[in-house]
This record gives sequence, structure tokens and C-alpha cells, in this order.
Amino acid sequence: MSVRVALIEERLQAVLAPDALEIIDDSAAHAGHAGAREGGHFTVHIVSTAFAGKTLIQRHRLIYAAVADLMRGEIHALSIAKARTPDETRP
Repeated sequence: MSVRVALIEERLQAVLAPDALEIIDDSAAHAGHAGAREGGHFTVHIVSTAFAGKTLIQRHRLIYAAVADLMRGEIHALSIAKARTPDETRP
């Protein structure tokens, strides 16, 4: 696990206490991209009870707020692929 992924995981764990969390480092696919020198590219899949009763935009805001300090250097791009509650993951 890279240092950046560990930092993102630490922030999301502390704020959202997720039941499931996957952070994918997509940085290698963006090598040479102008902004990639300043931070990495990441995709997040997260399941948390903190999202209960929240709209998709509110869920994304919670995630971005949790990593806000990292967006100034460690993270260049953060894609939120899935932000669900535990109930939304059950068949």
C-alpha cells in the first residue's frame, strides 16, 4: 500500500468508519498528465452507515471533506465509484 493510499484510508476510516473500503491507485495510468506531478489519481469504493438518509451529493461531500487536506497535494483526482450504505449492498 502506498503512503498516499494509507493517508486516504486513514482519513476515511476516522470520519466515516466504513464497513468496506477499497482505494485504487490509478496514478500510473495518468503518468505525464500535467497535474499528476502534484498528486495521485485514486478511485474509492466505500460502504458506510454514515451515508444513511443522505443523497449521492451529500455522500460525496462527506468523502471530499474527510480528505480535504490531502486534495492540496497528495491527491490530484479522486473518483468516487461507489458510496453506499450496508443495506444498499445486500441483494
